[in-house]
Amino acid sequence: MCLGQVVEAQHGLLPKPSLQARPSSLVPLRTPVTIHCRGPPDVDLYRLEKLRSNHYQDQPVLFIPSMEERFAGCYRCTYQNGSLWSPPSDRLELVATGVYLNKPSISVQPSPAVSPGGEVTLQCRSQFSFDQFALYKEGDAGPQKGSDFPITAVTAAHSGTYRCYSFSSKLPYLWSAPSDPLELVVTEFPEASRKWSISLVNKSSTIKSSRTINISPKRPESPTGLAQQYYTKGNLVRICIGVVILILLVGLLAEDWHSRKKPLPYRVRPIRRPLPPLPQTQRQHSHQDGGRPGGHNHGP
Repeated sequence: MCLGQVVEAQHGLLPKPSLQARPSSLVPLRTPVTIHCRGPPDVDLYRLEKLRSNHYQDQPVLFIPSMEERFAGCYRCTYQNGSLWSPPSDRLELVATGVYLNKPSISVQPSPAVSPGGEVTLQCRSQFSFDQFALYKEGDAGPQKGSDFPITAVTAAHSGTYRCYSFSSKLPYLWSAPSDPLELVVTEFPEASRKWSISLVNKSSTIKSSRTINISPKRPESPTGLAQQYYTKGNLVRICIGVVILILLVGLLAEDWHSRKKPLPYRVRPIRRPLPPLPQTQRQHSHQDGGRPGGHNHGP
């Protein structure tokens, strides 16, 4: 590759640089954006210019901290090696969005859910006097311009989120606020439910035979069959609940029976002992006093 670049440089043909806007070329007002020009290594000089104006810079990067209407426009870049200039890069259209607050509407016909291979048409409309529309899908490199956007053969790559913008052809880089998002969903292949066949070939040493079994998709069941299925399922649920209740009752009865069979703890009967004799204090005092009730000796 390096040898090819040297040969091209000797013949006056340098590779074309690339020009990108990060995070996107659709920039809402008052948000930052960076324009970056990329070329081969060891470039002597870069030139980044805005077309239809006298503004340019000899730097590969242009950083815009806050997007304004005056920055919107068409950009390109080149570079110089020695005395040779490279071809210009592809043009970059830097668009300011949200300039007009009246956003357009987006719709899809016949439905936002479509099968692979089907056809849909995305439509952008506005109640104001805009003569141009742009359709942008999240993740794509750039928008498409027009008013109706038909998709004749839908694939899984077409699924995603879409938005519309409206603008005037006199000011092609000043766009309205985006429409509400529209989600396009690509469903599964309908052929998966069609008839299919399986061939079973049984080979023997002397006789070769083949059997073909055709398996067709099940037809929708009748309401009577569905009712019978629901009735059978309901009966199974009731039977299961009844079995669980019976198991609980058997467990409770077994626990009660087991608790009744346990022997009672042996109780020790209290031993009856005779009461101790009453104290004889009064009697002893009466004997000492000679049987006198007062306990005092009186003189003759």
